[in-house]
Amino acid sequence: MAQIGAIQALAARSVSKVRVLLTAALLCLAAPPPVTAQTPVQTASVASARVMPEATRIAAARLGDHGDKTRFVLELTRDAPFTILAEATGVAVEMEAALDAALPPAKGLVRAVSVRPGVRAGHLRLVLTTTGPVRVLLAEVIPPRDGMPPRFVMDLAAGQSGSGTGGFSVLTPASASTLKPPVPKEKPKPPLPMIVIDPGHGGQDPGAIAVGGAFEKDITLAMAKELRRQLLATGRYRVALTRDRDVFIPLRDRPALARTKGADLFISLHADSITSRQVRGLSIYTLSEKASDREAEMLAQRENQSDAIVGMDLSVQSADIASILIGMSQRDTLNQSRRFASLLLKSLDPSIAVLPGPLRSAGFAVLTAPDVPAVLVEMGYLSHSQDAKLLGSDAHRKRMAGSLLRAVDGYFGR
Repeated sequence: MAQIGAIQALAARSVSKVRVLLTAALLCLAAPPPVTAQTPVQTASVASARVMPEATRIAAARLGDHGDKTRFVLELTRDAPFTILAEATGVAVEMEAALDAALPPAKGLVRAVSVRPGVRAGHLRLVLTTTGPVRVLLAEVIPPRDGMPPRFVMDLAAGQSGSGTGGFSVLTPASASTLKPPVPKEKPKPPLPMIVIDPGHGGQDPGAIAVGGAFEKDITLAMAKELRRQLLATGRYRVALTRDRDVFIPLRDRPALARTKGADLFISLHADSITSRQVRGLSIYTLSEKASDREAEMLAQRENQSDAIVGMDLSVQSADIASILIGMSQRDTLNQSRRFASLLLKSLDPSIAVLPGPLRSAGFAVLTAPDVPAVLVEMGYLSHSQDAKLLGSDAHRKRMAGSLLRAVDGYFGR
């Protein structure tokens, strides 16, 4: 019995050892080889695997008759390149997509829609058999918007394919991702403000005569040309002169010329002269209230009332009503004239002398246009030796023109 027990104990130990050896062997088989500098580690995961894009599917197809054209629409699950091809019986659309929708019935220029495999694998060709020759006016993929999926849209019009305005027979592949939205047309820019400069006097009317013998007509023309030069140099204004040479223009014709040119501002330039040689300095005139009332009454009594105010025909109105309407326009114009006069006074170069109370009003005929803001600038007194010398100086002209330019910029909000 003792021998039997010893044999059983030996067998049990052998079985245990075999189990240990088997377990170790299995562990060795399951464990990866040791990582060394010479053994590259290769990893793979679902996230790093290349994901093929889902194929485009055509979810709906329809035709629409719009009278002058027939529209073919495909609703897509995603945008896809396409090609438009001319067929013997009409036109075809080739696209990399699968058809999940029923083909639409005949409508407009299309007698039937059929489908067949495309030239390339995975492509299909939708053939539109038409009632006659057609032109493709439009073919594009519209990106998703307003809750709608991507849509392929093609417009057909009657006519020989490839002829007529907008027609074509073959369209290179395109997709929603490459189509650019149409560039909106730029709104036309408003015209630049028109400044009309009026050099006082001219021709047989020399104006005042300076102590040194210079004529007012020459001084005002030289100043007008310098002001025109500076205004045009900004590129912000259009400029016209009532005269650009030594000619006579009647007073009433000067504001009329300004209105003809569509003036936004009228500046009349003068240089006064008086018996007292101690008076000097600049002053700025606008039309007086009394002169405005009298002018409105005169305009209302004229035969050519139709253009008394731009854009308003007064010929059908009574004289009283016309006078009131012209007076209203005149008052608004007068307010704008005063605003510019104040800006000019503030913009003057400090070296330019001014009269006491330089903002004044009078019934100057050149200021009577009812719809054009206007000022008359008495630049100084030719009867004063210093004013006369300055008004004949290029440097002073540039300073004076620069002051006027600053006022014009302020008036137009520059």
